[in-house]
Amino acid sequence: MRTASEMYQYCLTNHYGQGQNQKWGEKHFALIEQALAADEDVLMCFIGLHNYVSPTKHDSNYAYAVTNKRIIMAQKKMIGEALQSVALDHVNDITFTSGFLMGVVTIDTMKEKFNVAVDKSQAKNISERLHDLLIDLKRPAPKVQPSSAQKAVDDQINLLYELKELLDAGVLTQEEFDAKKKQVLGL
Repeated sequence: MRTASEMYQYCLTNHYGQGQNQKWGEKHFALIEQALAADEDVLMCFIGLHNYVSPTKHDSNYAYAVTNKRIIMAQKKMIGEALQSVALDHVNDITFTSGFLMGVVTIDTMKEKFNVAVDKSQAKNISERLHDLLIDLKRPAPKVQPSSAQKAVDDQINLLYELKELLDAGVLTQEEFDAKKKQVLGL
């Protein structure tokens, strides 16, 4: 996902919040779209009440996007905008609490906590997906072992370098080097 409309549609499809309406949801996500780096991909997104304390005490709806590098939070205001991001390695934990109607997803970072309120069932799903996604993103990538064919090619290249060093040092003659080279290359 890279466009505001794709991110908003993702929220609707997965029941990850919808905000006041599509127009405002897409305005919030447009800020995220503009903030994305060329090598950054949105893996998950949602909409919720930012810095939620109570039904009357919060910063209104924000759009949230989890990318392969960070969590981005954005709000388009009547005048101005708010945009903030947290590197994934600065996220400590994701927790979920439930009230009568609302659920709160708390994003705990090194510097602060963000409470995001949405419908109770949506909050639980968002929390679980966020938690799983962060575990996957923080897991070190498996080391890829070279294939036996690649290892054989690497061994040939290393042997040729060694033979060339011996030629340059005067240990091998040009004729001996050429014969060994043909032998290594299977010619």
